[in-house]
Amino acid sequence: MPTTEANPAATTETNNVLPWNPGEKPLMLAPMQGLTNRALRELFTKWVRPDVVWTEFMRVNSQSEKKLLMPGDVRECAAEENGVPLVVQLIGHGRDALVAAARTAQKAGAVHINLNMGCPYGRMTSGLTGGGMLKRPELLEEIIPALREEIRGSFSVKIRAGYEDPRQIFTLLPLFERASVDFLVLHPRTVRQAYEGLADHAVTAEVIKRTAIPVIANGDIRSAGFGQELLEKTGAAGLMLGRGGIGEPMLFERLRGRAASEPDVAERRAMLHRYLNDLLPLYGKLFCGDMQVLGKIKGVVANVEDHELERELKQLKRAKNLPAFRAAVAELAA
Repeated sequence: MPTTEANPAATTETNNVLPWNPGEKPLMLAPMQGLTNRALRELFTKWVRPDVVWTEFMRVNSQSEKKLLMPGDVRECAAEENGVPLVVQLIGHGRDALVAAARTAQKAGAVHINLNMGCPYGRMTSGLTGGGMLKRPELLEEIIPALREEIRGSFSVKIRAGYEDPRQIFTLLPLFERASVDFLVLHPRTVRQAYEGLADHAVTAEVIKRTAIPVIANGDIRSAGFGQELLEKTGAAGLMLGRGGIGEPMLFERLRGRAASEPDVAERRAMLHRYLNDLLPLYGKLFCGDMQVLGKIKGVVANVEDHELERELKQLKRAKNLPAFRAAVAELAA
């Protein structure tokens, strides 16, 4: 059964230290650009306590040695947040720039560093960053070992099954093993698929059988029943919750057996009220002005999938200003 205990070794600089304790099946909050900012992470770590949280991806500027990472990103580099291990995710291209960025992140306090090789959107698919890295796998023969040599704590890779070929991942496993990558997070869609169709977790199961590297399963985990079945059938080292977790924070507790696996509408309504009511003041501190707060929190609401709360969700999404949104949130408690 997944646990919530933070890894006490996560703050040490020891080779191959995972951000979870041996024998655990960690539940991770996925890195989602524009969503998993430090305010949302603060709420999650204090409320449902994922076993591991991740930063949004930090863009590596390969054109400037002095500005490899944005100042705001560097300030977020840390070993943990509220006692929960924090993984710092880098996205970029070029061996030298990525290695230098990893060095900068470590100097700023990062212990767990991840390379994003899965982002399917925008310029990430047109260049050699994110999922685009899978277009030129021969370049990874230099990048992956160089990052491993630089990174003193855990080094992980978050990856799609392939760029166009969902079996490309199998050609990369020997490289990851030779380089002693500490763990993989696998989303079994291709980059070209983006989020169309269903994640093929038969690929996840096969990858797990063919490598000794711990594999965290990611993709389409929206219920406790499915998550538990995925752990049992694939032998995954743990789960990463993205849209399912953002849309329903209590999914973490449901997977642990600490909350009803199939809550009734009253419980889901109360959860949504608490979620948004607690998030609003945190967003008010992080973002500038009512309209920015409104836009950001509507991004969270967009991930809530609940047909029985369709009317309430429409009210939240249609709110034209922050007072109207607050009023819609208050109605959830009525």
